[in-house]
Amino acid sequence: MSSSSSRHEARLRAAQFLYQEDINPAENRNEAIHMFWDQHEAPDTTRHFAEVLINAVLKNLSELDEKLASYAQNWDIKRMHAVDRNILRLAIYEIIYRPDIPPVVAVNEALDITKELSSDESAKFVNGILDRALKDVDRPLRSPSNQS
Repeated sequence: MSSSSSRHEARLRAAQFLYQEDINPAENRNEAIHMFWDQHEAPDTTRHFAEVLINAVLKNLSELDEKLASYAQNWDIKRMHAVDRNILRLAIYEIIYRPDIPPVVAVNEALDITKELSSDESAKFVNGILDRALKDVDRPLRSPSNQS
């Protein structure tokens, strides 16, 4: 598995776990993650990157939801499809907090995952919101930033 397909798989799994956590929050997140991996086999590198994303999104959930609400003009984020909402949280996390990931990569990955887990119509919605998020980016859109 190539590095990019491993990262795609990790993002896909992270989005699935975040969706699961959103609709049915676990009392014990570590146990929930362990049970998730029992059902979704993946190489260690994929699991590691997915867990980094999951934990970071959940840690920064309030700020991510504030950003999402500001980009989703006239949309109550709680009324969004839960799958779309969590894909957006994940992408916005990568755009804001991961200078090692080009923002355009985060958007493209989000669109691919939306098409896999949701619908083409949802992909248009996700694209519109992430397009607004990119307007706030103060770094190169197509390459990793040298900032850490």
